[in-house]
Amino acid sequence: MRILGIETSCDETGIAIYDDEKGLLAHQLYSQVKLHADYGGVVPELASRDHSRKIIPLIRQTLAEANCSSDDIDGVAYTAGPGLVGALLVGASVARSLAYAWGKPAVAVHHMEGHLLAPMLEEHKPDFPFLALLVSGGHTQMVRVDGIGRYEVMGESIDDAAGEAFDKTAKLLGLDYPGGPRLSKLAEKGDSSRFTFPRPMTTKPGLDFSFSGLKTSAANTIRAESNDDQTRADIARAFEDAVVDTLAIKLKRALKITGLKRLVVAGGVSANRHLREQLELLMKKRGGEVFYPRLEFCADNGAMIAYAGMQRLKANQTVGLEISATPRWPMDELPPV
Repeated sequence: MRILGIETSCDETGIAIYDDEKGLLAHQLYSQVKLHADYGGVVPELASRDHSRKIIPLIRQTLAEANCSSDDIDGVAYTAGPGLVGALLVGASVARSLAYAWGKPAVAVHHMEGHLLAPMLEEHKPDFPFLALLVSGGHTQMVRVDGIGRYEVMGESIDDAAGEAFDKTAKLLGLDYPGGPRLSKLAEKGDSSRFTFPRPMTTKPGLDFSFSGLKTSAANTIRAESNDDQTRADIARAFEDAVVDTLAIKLKRALKITGLKRLVVAGGVSANRHLREQLELLMKKRGGEVFYPRLEFCADNGAMIAYAGMQRLKANQTVGLEISATPRWPMDELPPV
């Protein structure tokens, strides 16, 4: 069985073909980073227009790379939410149109479920149950996972997501878009002992996150200090340390509560080297193991949507012909497989 996966939730157009026996056959990804760089962030209308321009050529390229025709495809999966409504509707319109024209079922995929299951694309996969940290520009969530669709959201950000805080702080430091990776690169040159920022909500019970106050602390420090390169690097390092420590402290608490020994970390921020080092150390001390997607599948991509869609297709969880998107969609509302 083969499925075509389509991802258009924000500023990446991702297409992939997944075979339930052979694995990932082909994938293509187009990033809109250059398009949005002049604006310092994603412009939703421009994102939607660019998805419209790129999606069909990318589908053709992916089919050619996999040596497939429409006759070889058994279903079409697409990101139905959460995300930017205009961008989501581009993917939904194309996916459901192709499904109708080809006489195939369509599968609506939850974007964050795609990220959560992305490590399943690797040869070394985590077994259920596990704890998942989903950390990206739009979401920071801690989820207990007992199976596909069997999710318990244990904690999430009450304001800015971690990736969003990275990008906003990077902009305050004068770094170009996309700011998060540039801030992390700058932090490598920073002195970790010069500045110390708060670890938000770590002294309070519970597993929720908050990063807006941390961003404000960074902003106040940036205004108060000189603007030389070393100071900027030191602030970047202090900010990154605070985010990573906060995530690690909350994860340690959740692991203790659940007793789980397997941790999945996914989403764009999961590519952060410092975060990976800290979580590897955390799980080693607890006698557990941490799993990540490969770096190219940390950001939004079609492969994760194809994989998640395949699981839903096998469970006959398909959708009708109506074209719709769900910009806000709690993951714990998904049915089990």
